[in-house]
Amino acid sequence: MRLAICGSIATDHLMTFPGKFADSLVPEELDKISLSFLAEDLDVRRGGCAANIAFALAQLGHRAVLVGSVGRDFEMEYRGWLEDAGVDTTGVRVSDTRHTARFVCTTDSSLAQIATFYAGAMSEARDIDLAALGEFDLVLVGPDDPEGMQRHTQSCRDRGQAFAADPSQQLAWAEGDLIRELIDGATYLFSNDYEAALIEQKTGWSSADVQAHVGTRIVTRGKDGVSVYPADGEAVEVKAIEGVVAVDPTGVGDSFRAGFLAGIAAELDLERSAQIGCTIAASVVETKGTQEYELTRDGFLKRLGAAYGDTAASEVDAALSLG
Repeated sequence: MRLAICGSIATDHLMTFPGKFADSLVPEELDKISLSFLAEDLDVRRGGCAANIAFALAQLGHRAVLVGSVGRDFEMEYRGWLEDAGVDTTGVRVSDTRHTARFVCTTDSSLAQIATFYAGAMSEARDIDLAALGEFDLVLVGPDDPEGMQRHTQSCRDRGQAFAADPSQQLAWAEGDLIRELIDGATYLFSNDYEAALIEQKTGWSSADVQAHVGTRIVTRGKDGVSVYPADGEAVEVKAIEGVVAVDPTGVGDSFRAGFLAGIAAELDLERSAQIGCTIAASVVETKGTQEYELTRDGFLKRLGAAYGDTAASEVDAALSLG
């Protein structure tokens, strides 16, 4: 199965604050907010939603085509890192004038986050012609330059190309018309539970309305696992991996998407695909940085089997080309 992963490619600057943001917030004065937090450390990591997903897919044995726009600084080290990991970067466009996008995020002791995202070269994703990259079995359209997301989505519709909608971070500012355009006709729609509510609020659609406009909805719920709502049939509920020692939540949703897509690409059912997603997500949340974790075949299958049973582990073992 040939997958294209469209979306942001960025550098992450990750900091930690030992207290809680909430302790410094005055609800009655939020319109005048002016705060700074003294961070204890700084980690500069490779990131971006599309890059994280493509990297995680490679860890699970699937070489996806990464599609996004970057600056020349990407050539210094990031491209080689991804290629060595097993990612196809032939769909990456290099800007002549802008730096690669940058994500600056501070996480407090309760794992709440405050972040700023600099788009940079990502704003040129609108200049990428998805059709010129060939045919794909499935295209994931993730958070990116809004015009780029629109162009990729329309390209899929025009060519009758199956696509997965993953607007996530862009939902905060997007209006209902744009959200409806990005998700209508999607084979899969990814969101977390908050984003699912935001989609309904901004589009004016009920949960049933959203379902009528897409194929399968996948709603992640953090420690409460994931709910998968197929176009036909009963919802599938998959519990999260237990005993996880959370270190950094950044990129966890991206890794889940990769695991789910790896299962779909291997022709596993929705339940197994969600179980793969939950298992790799557990490895990411236990690691600082979005591409710093390591998977071993034995370790991954042992963890999946302990959570979901020997049959699940056996089926995933037979389907995935884990290292």
